[in-house]
Amino acid sequence: MDDAQVRTWSWSWARALTGAALSAAVVGLPTDVIDNPWFTRMTPVRWWEPPVLVLTAVLTAVWAGIRPDGQQDRAGSARVYGGSLLSALAVGCPVCNKIVMALLGVSGALGVWAPLQPLLALASVAVLATAVIVRWRRRECTAVACSPVGA
Repeated sequence: MDDAQVRTWSWSWARALTGAALSAAVVGLPTDVIDNPWFTRMTPVRWWEPPVLVLTAVLTAVWAGIRPDGQQDRAGSARVYGGSLLSALAVGCPVCNKIVMALLGVSGALGVWAPLQPLLALASVAVLATAVIVRWRRRECTAVACSPVGA
């Protein structure tokens, strides 16, 4: 391995670790899955929420760590942001979400929204996995070698 490859690997690992830390913090702190003094959760953390948070952080780290071609650097970023948002909605306290509370009330949040949250978690993991797959497949693409999806 030459110096350029070592720099590339360390830069990719730095991006991956930063992506994982930011993803875990942005999703885990406001939802209080990661216990902290700034946010309070009104319902207990359910058994499946920590693994969803870990999967979100890992998939975000893998996506960030894959070094794409220069022109494809932002490919899939909308999927990653969308998947992270879905993950935050999935692991969040059902009665802490102001929008859900305004639309459904307490009984609707617990009776309608809470049962939907595991499905949102699955959707978020699927969206993040898709972003990783797309970025992996396009990592060495050039304008000549790879054609856009659906073209």
